[in-house]
Amino acid sequence: MATLGGVREPRGAENSVVVEDLARFAVQEHNKKENAVLEFGRVVKAQEQVVAGTLHHLTIEAMDAGKELLYEAKVLVKPWLNFKELQEFKHAGDVPSFTSSDLGAWNGDHAPGWREVHVHDPQVQDAAHHALKTIQQRSNSLFPYELREILHAKAEVMEDSAKFDMLLKVKRGEKEEKFKVEVHKNHESGFHLYQMVLEE
Repeated sequence: MATLGGVREPRGAENSVVVEDLARFAVQEHNKKENAVLEFGRVVKAQEQVVAGTLHHLTIEAMDAGKELLYEAKVLVKPWLNFKELQEFKHAGDVPSFTSSDLGAWNGDHAPGWREVHVHDPQVQDAAHHALKTIQQRSNSLFPYELREILHAKAEVMEDSAKFDMLLKVKRGEKEEKFKVEVHKNHESGFHLYQMVLEE
């Protein structure tokens, strides 16, 4: 059982959808209260605390007039009352160049080199979608490629760039294929599909 008052990581990937909904709610509520026009970007970090309900501590990336900023929000949820309230929303600084923690490489040590990362991480998802878009552009197939699943993902983070090594399961028409891809991300120029191999 969760101890009362203890802050912990949310459990399970299925929670990521719930967490994102709460983060979007936090941004909307803040915009209403402050007459602001922040645009939700992504959840950078999420923790929860069991109180009389669940208090979600969220670090959110949002756009303000084209600038990426970080905000910290606290959202109290009491599901049995269908109750949800934004308790705090404050600016937490500019978005730094992404670090290994952005990639879900949060297993303690930050030694250089490839490491396993979570396939549901927003950065990994973005890299996979970029790879698929590029594969689609390079193929002359009439059928669009559909991303079915990211089967495996590793990432290596440098100072101002990152590399993603992923195995993607894709569908084209009736046919399922697997692509091994390497995508590079540079903080300035975004994603670039470095290589792709069709797995037999």
